[in-house]
Amino acid sequence: MTTQSQMLKGILEGCILSLMKDREVYGYELSTLLAASGLTFVSEGSIYPLLLRMQKDQLISGTMRSDGGTGGPPRKYYTLTDKGRAALAQFHEHWETLRSSVDHILSSQGGTTS
Repeated sequence: MTTQSQMLKGILEGCILSLMKDREVYGYELSTLLAASGLTFVSEGSIYPLLLRMQKDQLISGTMRSDGGTGGPPRKYYTLTDKGRAALAQFHEHWETLRSSVDHILSSQGGTTS
């Protein structure tokens, strides 16, 4: 596993929750939204197991719906639950603390050795 994917593993859930904050989305759409945000290395294969776990943890709920007459298969659309909204708020709080601390270390001389 690359360093980038190890770092992303803990962040991806918060990113997915944030993408669902104001609307419902389906799995493939999530992968395109993540890619459009710069996370081009996140595969669909890593998103679906995470969605299943998040649904099991009651952070999101899923509903199967038809494709709206376009001839494609039904899609499972995901939305945040109240528990998911609370988890997203907690993620924001923890992310800001972590980001601020890492930015400070990376930008200061204290984070390097000579």
